Amino acid sequence: MLFKLSIKNIKKSFKDYAIYFMTLILGVAVFYIFNSMDAQEPMMNFSKSSYDVVKLMIDMLSGLSVFISVILGFLVIYANNFLIKRRKKEFGIYLTLGMGKGQLSKILFLETLFIGIISLAVGLVLGVFASQFMSIIVANMFEADMSNFHFVLSSAAIIKTVIYFSVMYLCVMVFNTFAISKYKLIDLLMASRKSEKIKMRNPIVSVIVFIISIIMLGFSYYKVTAGVDGLNQNDIIIYIAIGSVATFLFFFSLSGFILKLVKSNKRLYYKNLNMFVLKQIDSKINTTVISMSIICLMLFTTIGMLSSGLAMNSSLTYNLDKYNPVDMTISKTMNLPDNGKYTEAAIDYSQKSVKEILNELGYDINKDFKNYTETYTYATNELTMKDTLKNQIKEMEKDFPGIKYGTAEEIMKLSDYNKIAKLFGNEQIKLNDKEYAVICDYDNIKVYRDKALKSGTEISIGGKSYTPVNEKCIDGFIEDSIQSINTGIIVLPDSANLKTSWIEKSYANSNYSVSSKGDKITFEEKMLKDLEENSKFKDVKDYAIQINGRTRITNIESSKGLGATVTFIGIYLGIIFLITSAAILALKELSESADNKDRYSILRKIGTSEGMINKALFAQIGIFFILPLLLAVVHSIFGLQFADYVLSTIGHMNILPSIISTSVVIILIYGGYFLLTYFSSKNIIKEN
Repeated sequence: MLFKLSIKNIKKSFKDYAIYFMTLILGVAVFYIFNSMDAQEPMMNFSKSSYDVVKLMIDMLSGLSVFISVILGFLVIYANNFLIKRRKKEFGIYLTLGMGKGQLSKILFLETLFIGIISLAVGLVLGVFASQFMSIIVANMFEADMSNFHFVLSSAAIIKTVIYFSVMYLCVMVFNTFAISKYKLIDLLMASRKSEKIKMRNPIVSVIVFIISIIMLGFSYYKVTAGVDGLNQNDIIIYIAIGSVATFLFFFSLSGFILKLVKSNKRLYYKNLNMFVLKQIDSKINTTVISMSIICLMLFTTIGMLSSGLAMNSSLTYNLDKYNPVDMTISKTMNLPDNGKYTEAAIDYSQKSVKEILNELGYDINKDFKNYTETYTYATNELTMKDTLKNQIKEMEKDFPGIKYGTAEEIMKLSDYNKIAKLFGNEQIKLNDKEYAVICDYDNIKVYRDKALKSGTEISIGGKSYTPVNEKCIDGFIEDSIQSINTGIIVLPDSANLKTSWIEKSYANSNYSVSSKGDKITFEEKMLKDLEENSKFKDVKDYAIQINGRTRITNIESSKGLGATVTFIGIYLGIIFLITSAAILALKELSESADNKDRYSILRKIGTSEGMINKALFAQIGIFFILPLLLAVVHSIFGLQFADYVLSTIGHMNILPSIISTSVVIILIYGGYFLLTYFSSKNIIKEN
C-alpha cells in the first residue's frame, strides 16, 4: 500500500517536484563530468609532462568534489523542506485517516528513494554524454591525439557519484523523519490557511539606509579599482567586508526605497496590478534579506569564477608560440659568488660555456642542434635600476615596494642581442657608439622605463656616457618563456667597455635537429637530466652554480595545464554556485506562490483577467530573480577589474569573450530556473 501510494504521490505532484528534479539532475551530471575526467586518459596520447599536469588537475577537482557535495547536500535538504511544507495538509489528512507518523515517514522514505533513483539515472546519462564533449575540450587544450577517440564510461565516477548522492539522500531521509515527528496534526491541517505576514519598513528609514549602502559600495568599488595602488592583503579583506555589509544593507532597504519611489508616481503605482506586485515584492525582500544577500554574493562569485577562469586560461595560453620561438633556452650563471669555498672542479665548471658543457656530455652542437646561438649578459653596480630609471623610482616604489632598486641592470652587447633577435624573428636594432636601447616586454615595468627614456635619461658605464636611441622600450626578449617576463635589458654598442668579470649569465638558444614531437621530448628529457646531474657539486652551498633549462614543449604544456586547471575549477564551482542560487530563489518563489493562492483567488473574484494576473506573477518572479543578479553584475564589473590588476603579472585578461561565455551559461541555467519557476507558480495559483 505504501509503495503504491508513494508512486501515485510522485505522479500527482510531479509539477511540485520539477525544480527538485532539475536541481538533482544537474547536480549529478556536473558531479559526474568533473569526476570522470581521469577515465578519458586512455584515449589520449598525452606526453609525460602533459599527463602529470592533467593528473594534478584531476586530483584537485577530486578534492574539490568533497566541498561541492556538502553544498549540494544542503541544497537537497533545503529543496526537500519546500516539498514537505507544500504537502502539510496532505500529511495531516493521512494522519486523520489513522496513519501513524512512522508510516508517513516510510512514505517519504520511499518517495525520496524513487526520486533519488530517477534523478541519479537521468543525471548520470546526461553526465556520461556531456563528459564526452569535456574530453574533447581537454584534448584540444593539451593538443592530445584524438585519432583513437571512443565513447568512455567511467565506472569509478559512477560509483563515486552514487555513493556521494546516496549519503545526501540518507541525510534527507533522516531530516524527513525528524521534520514529521515534530509537527502537530492541527498545524498540518491548518497550514494552507497560514501565510507569511507582509512586513513593511519605514520608507524614510529605508531611503536613508539605501543611500548609506550605495555610498559604502561606491567607496569599496573605488578602493579596489582606482585606489588599488598600495593596498595590502588586510586592506583588501576590509573592503570586501564593507562590500558584503553594504550588500546586506542594500537588500534591507531596497523594498522600502522602491515602494517610496514608485508611490511618488501615482499613475504608475495604480496602473494595472503594480500596487499588488510591489506589495508582494516588498514582503518577499523584507523576509529574505539574508538569503538575497548571500545569493547575490554567490552569483557574484559565480560570475567572477567563470569569467576570470576562462579569461585566465586565455591569458596563460595567449601568444605561447610567440614567447617560445625556439625548442630550448639554457641559461647558466658564469661566475661563483665571492663568499664560500669551492673545489677546483666547481670553479672550472662555472667558467665554462653551455656549449663546452654540452660537448663534454657527449652532445654534438652541429649534429644535435640547429641554429645554435650562445650569448652573454653582464651585470655591475656601475649601472643599477636607480641609474636607468632615476626620477621614476619614487613612483615605482608605490606600486612595487618589494623591488630592490639598487639591483644591477642586465646588460647585453648589441651584436649578441641581434643574434637572438634574428633567431627569434624579432626586430634587430642599430646603435651608434654613444647610444643605448632598452629591451622590455613586461607592461607593468615598461610604462616606467618608457617615461625614463622619453625624458632622455643618460647613463654612464665604463667611463663612457650613453643616451637613449628611442623614446620607448623595444619589444623583445632573450629566452623561451610562458609569458612576457622581460623587465628590462640594457643594450649597449659593441664598443662599450664591458669587463669579462662582469659576465653574469650565458644564454644558449637553439632548435633540435630531430623533428617529431615524441623524439624532441625524449631528447630534451635526457639532455636536461644530464645537465642537472653534471651541475651539482656537494661542496657548493645551495647549488650556487645554476643551469636552468626552459623548453618550448614544457613551457606550453605547463602553461596550458595551469590554464586548464584554473578554468575547470572556475567552471565547476561557478556552475554549482549558480545552480544553488537559482534553486534557492526558485523554491522560495514556489513557496510564496503556494502561500498566496488565496490572494490570487481574490483578484479573480473582483474581476481581474487571467492575463493580467499572469503578467503580475511574471513581474514578481522576474524582479525577484533579477535583483540579486543585477547587483552581482555591478559587483563583478569592479571585481573583474581588480582581478585583472592582481593577475597582471601573468598578462592582462581579455575579458570580453569570457563574459560572453559566462552570460550564455547564466542565461541557460538561471534563465531556465526562472522559466520553470514561473510556469510551476502559474499551475500552483490556478489550483482550486
